[in-house]
Amino acid sequence: MSTVPLPETAGRLSVVVIAYNDEELVGEAIRSALDQGPVVAEVVAVDDCSGDGTARVLDELAALHPRLRVVHRTENSGGCGTPRNDGIRAATAPYVMFLDSDDILPPGAAEALVAAAERHDAPVAVGVCVRRELPEGRDVRWQPALYREPAVLETPADLRPLVHDTLCVNKVYDRAFLAEHGIRFPDGRFVYEDFLFTARVYAAAPRVAVIPDTVYVWHVRRAAAQLSISLDREGVSNWQSRISAHRAAVETLAEAGRAELAAACRTKFLEHDLRMYARDLRQRDAAHRAEWWTTTRDHLAGFEEPEIAAAVAPARWIARFLLAAKEPRDLLRLSRLAANPARLLPPYAGTREAAVWADDLPEARLDGMDALPLDELPLVVDAVLRTAAGGDLRLTVRDLYGRLADAGPRVAELAFLPRGDAEPARTERVELRAETAGVSGAEGGWTARVPVRFAGLADTGRRRGRRGTQLWDIGVTVTCSNGESFTTSLRPRDGSQRRSVLPSSRYGVLLVQQYATANGSLAVRIAPGARDGFRAVRARLRRLARSSQ
Repeated sequence: MSTVPLPETAGRLSVVVIAYNDEELVGEAIRSALDQGPVVAEVVAVDDCSGDGTARVLDELAALHPRLRVVHRTENSGGCGTPRNDGIRAATAPYVMFLDSDDILPPGAAEALVAAAERHDAPVAVGVCVRRELPEGRDVRWQPALYREPAVLETPADLRPLVHDTLCVNKVYDRAFLAEHGIRFPDGRFVYEDFLFTARVYAAAPRVAVIPDTVYVWHVRRAAAQLSISLDREGVSNWQSRISAHRAAVETLAEAGRAELAAACRTKFLEHDLRMYARDLRQRDAAHRAEWWTTTRDHLAGFEEPEIAAAVAPARWIARFLLAAKEPRDLLRLSRLAANPARLLPPYAGTREAAVWADDLPEARLDGMDALPLDELPLVVDAVLRTAAGGDLRLTVRDLYGRLADAGPRVAELAFLPRGDAEPARTERVELRAETAGVSGAEGGWTARVPVRFAGLADTGRRRGRRGTQLWDIGVTVTCSNGESFTTSLRPRDGSQRRSVLPSSRYGVLLVQQYATANGSLAVRIAPGARDGFRAVRARLRRLARSSQ
């Protein structure tokens, strides 16, 4: 992304930064906005009546930077919408964009967005947001399929999946356009306020300039004392707030005559929101599950069948299962199907042409089981990892309604990937052999054994700069005789966490722990040497102590 501003974009943008009790992080956000260069006419920081030193930090920065203006609210608004609205009112530049106090703008972001908006006479310009997991620093692109290449949309309806991007922060907006259509955020304590704001923007049918540049870095701090709204999902009220915001967004689009976007918004709910919350449901208590189930079924009852059918599998299968099952059930199976990668655990009811969730839920259809490509099916590859005798991994590819038997699994390629890396550190290619299938596909399949040298993985991790405990993910790509293939992660058969202390000529000892990730995938934690092993154990004990409080 170019960091050299074009003369015609100088002074064209106001960046609104909202802050509440964020004295330690807000300075970095402000500096990232000021560092965008001359394109930024001003940074408007709105302090939502913080109780810590946020106001002082902002005033001190404003004394140093003439382009920074601070708005002090005298009463906390209870949400993010009101301070953003205050920032819009205070802004003076032709364009405005939003930045949260714990996030940053990457270099050149403002220039790229404003230049695209000006070049295409677009009231809205949008680019890539990345979610940066901290402290690891691992970046995950948000909705990457939408931003692979530049585009100009005459209206948002030209790219209906755009409704999947409900963020307000990876965009610039023409202030005159917002004023003309009376577009503002909902005031007060309205959770997921960006859902409704973005729907109001799309409902006004602006031309949209799309760029493939990274324009926003969303910091994800899962270990923070106060979790962000999007991460704090333990209370069922968070889900209820999300449904309310989604319902308001759909109504906004429908009332504006954007029926196609309203339908796409409902389909997006199934593919993203529903799956995200369903995969965690089995970790909640019985009261939470019951209330979540009732709330979700009531909401889904308002969906039209074409809106459900338009969702990808397995999202539409999950929706049909929830509508069919009156009470919480099959929670492990639900969580694994909702995860990424999706896996459908046995038993498998019905036939390939008429697959269903269970014999007693025939209305919960698993449509497309007979026609979907292998790489769109929720296939299961089981794994048993042994540390004895040098270490090996036995994998078993499970059939699904006979689809794999027809394709003929032939070769498996395992990829050992250090957590956070884009490329595997090691791959192993092995031939698969068929074993006798059992009842309903629950046993049998195609198997192979792969040697696993844990010391070698530790060495590779060290060479890649991994110090201390290393986390390794293991993926597998299965290629079949008919030319089809699919990629997934491995499922540990019993899901248990097992630790082994292995002798090592280089490190003295290796502490190896295999475990199931949150989405049920096999992962390995390796601590080379006694000191790192002790640290890993001590960290685990601290986590257990915190969880018991």
